[in-house]
Amino acid sequence: MTERTGDELVQVLATLASPHRLRVVAALAGRRNYVSQLARELGISRPLLQVHLRRLEAAGLVSSTVELSEDGKAMKFYEVNPFVVRVTPEAVIAAARTLSADGEDGDPAADRRPRGRKDGR
Repeated sequence: MTERTGDELVQVLATLASPHRLRVVAALAGRRNYVSQLARELGISRPLLQVHLRRLEAAGLVSSTVELSEDGKAMKFYEVNPFVVRVTPEAVIAAARTLSADGEDGDPAADRRPRGRKDGR
């Protein structure tokens, strides 16, 4: 098993830090599913689910394939990729050595978050 770089570890941990995304991974564990059915099972909208699925796919935790149904409709199926997240003090030390300089927390969204005022208000 190869260790993740610091940036990869930050991305995976940030991705799994969402309760919605944890539920998506749990629902896909052991079986693949298509977006509409998965949204119904999880009780969330398809657009919201697709946001979470894109984030999980970007982190390499899930993958997708498009297949045609019998009636010719395109259906996007998702499945969990096998993964292990090893977080020990030693793994953190090794990952920290490889962190890139962009973003304070390695999260691309971090640069778009509003910052507090310098005067504390």
